[in-house]
Amino acid sequence: MDSRVETTADGAISEPRMNAVVLDRFGGVEELSSRRIPLPEVGDDDVLIRVEFAGAASWDAVEREGGYDGEFGVASTFPYVLGWDAAGTVTAVGRHVTRFEVGERVYATTNPVKRGGFYAEYGVVEAEFVARVPERLPTAQAGAMPWDALTALSGLDRLGLRPDGTLMVFGASGGIGHMAVQLARHSGIRVLAVASGDDGVALARRLGADHVVDGRRDDVLAAAHEFAPGGLDAALVTAGGEIADRSLRAVKESGRIAVPNGVHPMPVTPPRAMVSSYDADTTRAATDRLNAIIETSAFEVHVARTFPLERVQDAHRALNDHYVGKLALEVG
Repeated sequence: MDSRVETTADGAISEPRMNAVVLDRFGGVEELSSRRIPLPEVGDDDVLIRVEFAGAASWDAVEREGGYDGEFGVASTFPYVLGWDAAGTVTAVGRHVTRFEVGERVYATTNPVKRGGFYAEYGVVEAEFVARVPERLPTAQAGAMPWDALTALSGLDRLGLRPDGTLMVFGASGGIGHMAVQLARHSGIRVLAVASGDDGVALARRLGADHVVDGRRDDVLAAAHEFAPGGLDAALVTAGGEIADRSLRAVKESGRIAVPNGVHPMPVTPPRAMVSSYDADTTRAATDRLNAIIETSAFEVHVARTFPLERVQDAHRALNDHYVGKLALEVG
């Protein structure tokens, strides 16, 4: 790590530093700026990751604007580094960490408000929330994957469907949705995918959905009744709104509807089924399960666009555009 040690004008050694994109206050994209900041400290249970790719997600924009300020019971401090998920290589480990070695390819989830995020050359994370990148998965995909894939997996766990059960994935061409389609099909669940646009329909179809409709153009309720005449067993909702509320009427009374926390607006509870919200499980147990699926399937993370870290403002502007899958930042 000597290459990161800097010297002052009089030749004295200063603390190790790294390049990062920071916020000095919450606000618009213009508040994102690049500079050198101190390298995060590595605790006994931590892994220091040299970040190669980081995910850029809709919640990053919410956080940039101050939407999570005080949300997690920890005061926001500046400079503030965004970025909830990433992939790269292990650079150092704490003295209690035995599962990882320097140089291994890993992905991780974090909560930026607590220790800083992954819009930086290096990120530090508790080992519990770090996992090896499956051999068949490109690092660029792994960096954009963790929170979305684990949110999808946790949603399917909440729904508890058996093979041949019927599931509607609403928002099936988005980050969580397109991964949920694949995880559900891996479990033998029959999937009705509600996507957005011709490109979204094509993506959901390619990833194995049994039937796909365009939520903006097609009659989703009619398609759902045709797909499951007796009513859908469940729905996973990754995008809210009037169309979602109307479509959920197709879930039968004994069915279940899962909505990740953070989806707005939350669906109005239909008269025939129960709606429950949930948080993603990002622990080692969950990443072990996710990796086992990836290693035995054709799972992919669809990265629509990748931006170099210095173009992070463009990446945040693109979050407001139509795209399918995920956006990513190339850091390393």
